[in-house]
Amino acid sequence: MPVKSPFDIPNLQSELQRLAFIGLGSNLGDAKQNVLRAMDRLQRLSEFPLLRSSLWRTTPVDCPPDSPEFVNAVVGLLPPAGGSPEGLLDQLQALEREFGRQPKTELNEPRPLDLDLISFRQETRGSERLILPHPRAHLRRFVLQPLCEIAAALILPGQVLNARQLLETLDSPERLLRLV
Repeated sequence: MPVKSPFDIPNLQSELQRLAFIGLGSNLGDAKQNVLRAMDRLQRLSEFPLLRSSLWRTTPVDCPPDSPEFVNAVVGLLPPAGGSPEGLLDQLQALEREFGRQPKTELNEPRPLDLDLISFRQETRGSERLILPHPRAHLRRFVLQPLCEIAAALILPGQVLNARQLLETLDSPERLLRLV
């Protein structure tokens, strides 16, 4: 018997707003495998099967010169009842460390795994530790393109346009190539 989706299509926007969306990126080691393995691990944090985008090869943005290209993706997960953005952030940072991420020595340096909390339900944060929604998600093709595959109708807190509309109006030199 097929698994029933938690998404009631007539109420798609409100259903999408129940989720947390996470951007995944890697440009060190076997980047594709790093992202796929991280997706499998993130499934453990979700109360329902992950929404998974394709993998995308992307040009580095705001990175040191000669940084390798990234493999990027976005997942949507259903956080457990009572879960918090800060608790999820702790879990994401622990997973980054498991994959070999070291403390930063340079801004946006190459890394085996980068997990960015794009949004958590419709909650907002503005602390030094966590800003929600992610302050640059709406400006980055490597976030919006994969996000549109799984949640094109999502409107991030503070935005009036949905993910698809943000992507369509984005003026960015980023290049993306769908891998799988």
